[in-house]
Amino acid sequence: MTASFGATSTTDDVLQGIDLKGKRVLVTGVSAGLGVETARALAAHGAQVVGAARDLAKAERATAEVREQAANGGGLSLVELDLASLKSVRACADALLADGRPFDVVIANAGVMRTPFGHTADGFETQFGTNHLGHFVLVNRIASLIAPGGRLVNVASSGHRYSDVDLDDPGFEHTPYDPMVAYGRSKTANILFAVEFDRRHREHGVRATALHPGGIQTELGRHMQPGELEAMVAHINDQLAASGQPPFQFKTIPQGAATSVWAGFVASADAVGGRYCENCQVSQVTEALIGPTSPGVRPYALDGEHAKALWAKSEAMVGETF
Repeated sequence: MTASFGATSTTDDVLQGIDLKGKRVLVTGVSAGLGVETARALAAHGAQVVGAARDLAKAERATAEVREQAANGGGLSLVELDLASLKSVRACADALLADGRPFDVVIANAGVMRTPFGHTADGFETQFGTNHLGHFVLVNRIASLIAPGGRLVNVASSGHRYSDVDLDDPGFEHTPYDPMVAYGRSKTANILFAVEFDRRHREHGVRATALHPGGIQTELGRHMQPGELEAMVAHINDQLAASGQPPFQFKTIPQGAATSVWAGFVASADAVGGRYCENCQVSQVTEALIGPTSPGVRPYALDGEHAKALWAKSEAMVGETF
């Protein structure tokens, strides 16, 4: 890593001077926000991007700029993927396997946040089922397509700090449902999945990492109540002011997507493999997080034995062994 990047770096900053011609990348969630920007930046630098989305018509409209800015042989194709339905997930994986072309990087970007209590098509709690189990099945089914030297990049969140996974009650059958706790569980699961995937595949030259893109205003917040976001930011700013820190600032979407492309193509594999990143850097493990927006990852999210246990639980839940 010769250049130093940080919280304000954009996708174009990170990829400046990098030629991705001949690279093939799968990005989930290309119908809005970070997914669209990630696809745009990669295609603009020559990558062939396969974008996965639940609503193909919406994705087609949202990615017009991706095709317009594609250069140096870059391009975009779309595949249908509803992460809240394992039937859809398996159909998507089967189609990619039948196509047979390898991927250099898989960026598991799609997700939902703070949803009301509900269930996926297969009966899993919505956030855990969509954010974790959907990607767990998709990525494992197409793992053979990730080329040697390739990477899995899981878009997690600092929201993992809200809660560890609960392997005894993943569906809130015995505990009261809290949308932020459920989100935290799913994001911790994204990180643990990367940890165990990295352990299983690194001897074959494939690495995995997870990341926090930063605080960004995208469609991800559509389930929040009116005024909820403003109240949350005000609370964060009160805490920051009390500790003598400047007020919170949202990232732009190009700044938010920067860590995804940095982790996939710029950082060294050994630096990010099995780790958690934010602000285009590898995060430190810490229990003592000072302030709600300070960097750092909770120890439970990178615990290897915990990651193995989640993998086994996930296999049992989806009825499939990888």
